Amino acid sequence: MARDDIQPREGASHDRAVPPTLAECFTQGWAETAPAVPVLPGAAYAATRRALLSARFPGERIVVPAGGLKVRSNDFDYVFRPHSAFLHLTADEGAGAAPDSVLVLEPTGTGHDATVFARPRSPRDGGPNGTEFYRDRRYGEFWTGRRRTLAETSDALGLAALPRDDLARALASNVPTRVVRGQDPVVDAAAPPAAGAESELLAYLSELRLVKDEWEVEQMRAAVGHTVAAFHDVAGELPTAMRLPRGERWIEGTFNRRARLEGYGLGFETIAAAGAHACVLHWMRNDGPVRDGELLLLDAGVETDTCYTGDVTRTLPVGGRFTDAQRQVYDLVYAAQSAGIAALRPGARFGDFHDAATRVIADGLDAWSLRPGGAGPHDRSLYGRYTVCGTGHMLGLDCHDCTDARSSAYLDGALEPGHVLTVEPGLYFQPDDLTIPAHLRGIGVRIEDDFLITADGAVCLSSDLPRAADDVEAWVTATR
Repeated sequence: MARDDIQPREGASHDRAVPPTLAECFTQGWAETAPAVPVLPGAAYAATRRALLSARFPGERIVVPAGGLKVRSNDFDYVFRPHSAFLHLTADEGAGAAPDSVLVLEPTGTGHDATVFARPRSPRDGGPNGTEFYRDRRYGEFWTGRRRTLAETSDALGLAALPRDDLARALASNVPTRVVRGQDPVVDAAAPPAAGAESELLAYLSELRLVKDEWEVEQMRAAVGHTVAAFHDVAGELPTAMRLPRGERWIEGTFNRRARLEGYGLGFETIAAAGAHACVLHWMRNDGPVRDGELLLLDAGVETDTCYTGDVTRTLPVGGRFTDAQRQVYDLVYAAQSAGIAALRPGARFGDFHDAATRVIADGLDAWSLRPGGAGPHDRSLYGRYTVCGTGHMLGLDCHDCTDARSSAYLDGALEPGHVLTVEPGLYFQPDDLTIPAHLRGIGVRIEDDFLITADGAVCLSSDLPRAADDVEAWVTATR
């Protein structure tokens, strides 16, 4: 990584002044570049969503920030990923969105005018910000790449675009205002905290994402398709992973390479859990070995350039064959998932697929004489010792999507065409759990697929991955 002999990060104690002759050199000799920027494919759909938001909060200003850069260490930031509500209402793309952009819906007599306030392209005219492009490590074009001009942002999003520097003045007028708080200090300062109003806005923004439109369905199909391809990559790399002391990292890297090749990156940190690590639901250290005879639980998702993500899990026999104990657990989880899938239909309660899967798990554990609490009254909640979490969730711009939605619209609501969700039952027998037989301890199994609810049922978006135990064995063996 190159060191900066011109200027480190703004405000650092070891800043160096730019010699006047060098500063003058940077102000001249640049070609004019004004590429044609087509409107983004999702922009028309985003306009429809903004119209719904406008109708929901007439006469009120709505402010939705994209958020800013987050420090990873000292003067290095994480890759910028805009806030999901901002993405949903603009259809911007991860790589194209400028940090610190803010969408403002300003009320008018008939609705709202929508404007994006954004950092323009770094100027090269020697003016007040004229040194940004070569001196500013966070925002300068030479350091982090070219931003769109305001005209290009307007063309791409189909929205008016104004400089970020005008934001505070635009928010200063006395208009009832609802904001997405905690993402931008200028936005937070513009409106006094109003917990009820802000919660209502967040709930509506989440509920607006529950039913995917046709463009969003295309994004979900792409995200899951790339995710499936990455799983096939991983299956082919198991022999290599077995030879490495931290084979989980090889698995993680294999998946992540596909995610960066096909999309913006990961929808969430990859879970590559081998052996007893599979009993940790969100194992992300990924620093263990991948041993022949053990299981590998891979839970991962590719995020598209538009930031929609897949979320799939497979539990693979590393050596190509399940042991008897592993198959016993796998087959029960498979039966539970199959029951959950069968419960997916428009009009069904969101919880129906969870209840169906849980019944199968409970009956199976009873048949193994593994009823928690012994032979007393049948309390299904006690099976949570071995299942820990629910059986699925909504999926979209976030892996766990729409979590600010009201229970009546989500957890206690009914499935509708356009919902995209996961079904992912699991069993996790901790290696130190004395309530289960020794031969089952340290076995963790989860199977997860992504589904689109349609008018007459559900479509499995991840159906190109094997699911049944025999098919999984054949798949893993065939990749060797």
